[in-house]
Amino acid sequence: MELLDRIVEPTEIVAGRYQLRPPSPRDVPDVMAMSLDEDVRLWNPLAAGADEEKAHAWVEKWADFNGGQTAVFCVYEAVEGRLLGMVSLHKIDLEHSMGELGYRIAPWGRGRGAATVAVRAVTDWAFGALGLIRMQLIHGVENPASCRVAEKSGFLLEGTMRSSYRYGDGKLHDEHMHARLVTDPVSLFGV
Repeated sequence: MELLDRIVEPTEIVAGRYQLRPPSPRDVPDVMAMSLDEDVRLWNPLAAGADEEKAHAWVEKWADFNGGQTAVFCVYEAVEGRLLGMVSLHKIDLEHSMGELGYRIAPWGRGRGAATVAVRAVTDWAFGALGLIRMQLIHGVENPASCRVAEKSGFLLEGTMRSSYRYGDGKLHDEHMHARLVTDPVSLFGV
């Protein structure tokens, strides 16, 4: 496989009351608003401070799943229709049958279970559609909400990586690495 071969094609996923789909121009205002949130700015520094031009560029790049190399899904509650957050599948390695998940949830989307449902849905999609065997989810140790999402989504904590990533505050942070295998139960916590 050549480096630029498409790994994934844009697709949509329905997960209970949530819909996941590639970004579109209608997402620009919410992408901009989300990028101003303090938690998003800290834990997702690449998403921080998007003006209209950056938000349009982001939507354009990810609408095509970055040329088929990364799957980015916008998360919507079917009834409300507003962007609640995003989940990305990146570092897709078909040779080793693994990928890594990241996500961010807007302040107005938190506390609804959207992150857990979306992480589970994208993980299941990656296992089924791409044949992946292992999915990883990495987050800052000081971000307990992400730890809860990982655990509720069936990802086991495998360890702590010390001073492994420079987050939005400019400091190196320790990170938790969670992983879920295709053979693991959906949730180890009955949620």
